[in-house]
Amino acid sequence: MNIDHIDAVALMAAIHEGDETALIDPREEGVFGQAHLLLAVNVPLSRLELRIGRLVPRKSTRIVLTDDGDGLSERAASKLRELGYGRLEILDGGLSAWRSAGFELFSGMSVPAKAFGEWIAVTCKTPSISAEELHEQLVNGADVLVLDSRPANEYANMTIPGSINVPVSELVYRFGELPVGPETLVVVNCAGRTRSLIGAQTLIDAGVGNRVVALRGGTTAWQLAGFELEHGARRHAPEPWGKSLEEAMERARAVAGRFRVKTIDESTLAAYKAEEESRSLYIIDVRTPDEFRAGHRPDSSHAWGVQLVQSTDRYVGTRNSRIVLVDNYQVRALMTASWLIQAGWSETSVLADPFRGVKLESGNPLPFVPAVTGAELPRIGPAELKELLEAKRAILLDFSDSLSYRRGHIPGAWFAIRSRLAESLDTILDGDRFVATGNDHALASLAARDLAELSGKPAYILEGGNGAWSKAGFAQATGLENLAAKTDDLFRMPFLWGHFEDGAEFEQAAADYLNWELQLPEQLQRSGEINFSRSPRPAAAHDYGS
Repeated sequence: MNIDHIDAVALMAAIHEGDETALIDPREEGVFGQAHLLLAVNVPLSRLELRIGRLVPRKSTRIVLTDDGDGLSERAASKLRELGYGRLEILDGGLSAWRSAGFELFSGMSVPAKAFGEWIAVTCKTPSISAEELHEQLVNGADVLVLDSRPANEYANMTIPGSINVPVSELVYRFGELPVGPETLVVVNCAGRTRSLIGAQTLIDAGVGNRVVALRGGTTAWQLAGFELEHGARRHAPEPWGKSLEEAMERARAVAGRFRVKTIDESTLAAYKAEEESRSLYIIDVRTPDEFRAGHRPDSSHAWGVQLVQSTDRYVGTRNSRIVLVDNYQVRALMTASWLIQAGWSETSVLADPFRGVKLESGNPLPFVPAVTGAELPRIGPAELKELLEAKRAILLDFSDSLSYRRGHIPGAWFAIRSRLAESLDTILDGDRFVATGNDHALASLAARDLAELSGKPAYILEGGNGAWSKAGFAQATGLENLAAKTDDLFRMPFLWGHFEDGAEFEQAAADYLNWELQLPEQLQRSGEINFSRSPRPAAAHDYGS
């Protein structure tokens, strides 16, 4: 296969030119998180067919693949060619060549967004409070309101005792419904730093009137200070209405005017769609997941505003593309757009009246699944699989992530990573047939197809995956046993306790993580690949405040 190569200097020049480019790194997340290019989007080869369609919707997009000299880029290029992508290049020499050219490599996940949060803290001098100071105020009964700015599932997992869940993108929208007096100190927290900082600065920019601070280090710092967290919390800010909704809209419009957020109508959106062969377009609904499921535009995908700012690379894979945000009252879309524009996504706009005259769809959007998912392979049910395993007539491979596998898997199942199957088959005992399972049916289907091709033996898919096995009442095993691949598929985040063996390991990792975030602005300055800005962009038609 003949794929063009690009050297590190030429790629850096292309980054500065500002044209549309998707920089894709096909290594597993845990490997990617150790060292990667700043603007690289992690799309593991194991899940490439399942993720690339949403991340890079335009087939004529320029895609540059980078790895660590392990051949994954060539394999990814082959798959992308099969899927119809035509403008493919590979970074010559991979990470080593990039480093040798004097360019920066970054560790961590969603680094541009985290670096942006730290840049905001430095630029805006966002006020903050330590875990010890907050704890003292809460114990003394001070007039303090703690707002957890993360999604509901993260909040329920662990939070500061007594906090109320208001994700970042909902803060301005729901603030008027909160129990806040004129002297109330508002503290915004997350698990680390980024969403605390962006959340606090969101309320400050919106001019809510109260003193607002970020909790330094979030729940991670709270734990390191020795304080207890609350688990299973269900306190959420209500939907705004009446005067509080009007105030939210006024505040959002003022912020949008400051940063010249552009609003577009349906005719402009139609013009954007007509240019989709030459310009990438992402139409993203930033409301809550429940609102999206209740009714959404058929042409939109979903990314809760809180996550779109925090992890833009999980939803938008093409730099310098067009992003159009959708929201019923525009408050969340305007606030989210203002942050994206400051973070360098200058062609972000908000669709006016997005639901007027549009026939809405309900439910979750259908996932992108290519035609080659192994749908033609035979399936077996949990009871039949149990009989085969007991008779030692099948080898079961589990393609769940390593954390899920550790927490629970079918007894006897091998942990496997799809992109490493060729090597794994040398480790796994021989058998009459293979069965693929996991928590993602589409991934298991793709893996089963690969198993059949690589082994030359029958491969089956467990109907319903691990969930069906559990629902049938069959036993589960825990721990890391039967490893057919290294468990480096996930990046170890300090606030995910399941990634660590003991408290001491967690404490060290948590402290390292917070220090890593603090050094990002300096490394970002050395890199010079992104220009963040608090200055409004040039005025344009339909800008707020123009």
